[in-house]
Amino acid sequence: MKRVILGGSDVEVSEICLGTMTFGNQTDEAVAQEQMNRALEAGMTFFDTAEMYPVNPVRRETVGVTEEIVGRWLAASGRRNAVEIATKITGPSQIVRDGAPYDGHIVTAAIDASLRRLQTDRIDLYQLHWPVRGSYAFRQNWTYDPSGQSKQATLDHMADVLGALEAARRAGKIRAAGLSNESAWGLARWCDVADRTGGPRMAAIQNEYSPLYRMFDTDLAEAAVNEDVTLLAYSPLAAGLLTGKYAGGAIPEGSRADADKASGGMGNLGGRKTARGLAATDAWHELAAAHGWDPVHLAIAWQLTRPFRAIPIIGATTAAQLDHLIAGFGRAVPDDLAKAINRLHRDHPLPY
Repeated sequence: MKRVILGGSDVEVSEICLGTMTFGNQTDEAVAQEQMNRALEAGMTFFDTAEMYPVNPVRRETVGVTEEIVGRWLAASGRRNAVEIATKITGPSQIVRDGAPYDGHIVTAAIDASLRRLQTDRIDLYQLHWPVRGSYAFRQNWTYDPSGQSKQATLDHMADVLGALEAARRAGKIRAAGLSNESAWGLARWCDVADRTGGPRMAAIQNEYSPLYRMFDTDLAEAAVNEDVTLLAYSPLAAGLLTGKYAGGAIPEGSRADADKASGGMGNLGGRKTARGLAATDAWHELAAAHGWDPVHLAIAWQLTRPFRAIPIIGATTAAQLDHLIAGFGRAVPDDLAKAINRLHRDHPLPY
C-alpha cells in the first residue's frame, strides 16, 4: 500500500487507516485482534483510536477500553514498530472528566493515561477530538451559533494546549499533533499560534468526509492545502449508509443503527439516515453499478482522488466486512467516473 506523510510532520503512514471505535462494543476483542492482523497483512499500518472509545453508545464504564484492546494487541504481537498509532483526547463531555474542558495540564495527564492503556512509549499522532469552544460536526451545522465565543480566550487556550503538546513531543511521548471536528477558522488559528509560540504545527485534521458529506471541499480544503495539513476522513461510507444495508428503511441486526436503537437512540445514524440520504445512496449504487464498481470500494477509492491530501479511515464490525473493504484496495477511479460523482453531488447536495 502507498505510504504518505502526515502534513508537515515526519510521520509516515499507510494511505488508508483502520478505525477502531467499535472495538470492545460491537466488535469483541478476538475479532478486533483479527482485524488488526489482517490490516497489517494488507499493508494498512495506520490505526486510529481515542480515549472515549468504544462508541455507539459512549458509556462512562467503557471509556478507554478500545485503547486497552489495541494495547494488548501491541504487547502480544510485538509489532509496535510496524504500525502507527493515532489517538485523541476527548472534548468537553459529561462521560469523560465530568464535562471539564481540556487545558494544557489535562492534555499532559491524558497523554500519559493513553500511553498506559496502549502499552507503548509513544503516540504517533495525538489529536484533539473536539474544540472546547464547540463544533458544527454531527449535524450541528443546522443550528451552529459561534456568537458566544471569545477570540482571545480561544487563542490563550490554544497557546496553553500547544505548550503541553510541545513538551510531550520533546519528551518523545508524541510524534505529531492533530485536530478533529474543527473548522477552517480553527485550523488556521491553531497553525498561527503554533508559529507564534513554537508549538507543534497541526499535521492532520480528522473530520467527517464522504461522497454524501462534502463540507470539507471548500474553506477547509483551502486551509488544509495552504497550511500543509492532511485530512483523516471519518465515516467515508456515511456510517454504513453507502453500503446499501439500510435500503428501504431496514435496520439490520448488529448494525450501527441497530446498536443505536438498542441504547435508546433514534437509529438514524447520527442524523444521516434521512429520506434524502437514502435517495442519494440509491443514486450512488446506480452510478457504481453503471461503471462496474462495488459501491463500497468506489467510496474509498474516490477519497484518494481529491485535490488535497486525504486518508480515509475505514471501520468494520466484523472481519468479513474488513476483508470486503480490503478487496477493493488499489483500484483507481477514472476521470469520467470522478466527473460523474461530482454531478451526483450537485444533484444530491448535503442530503443530511
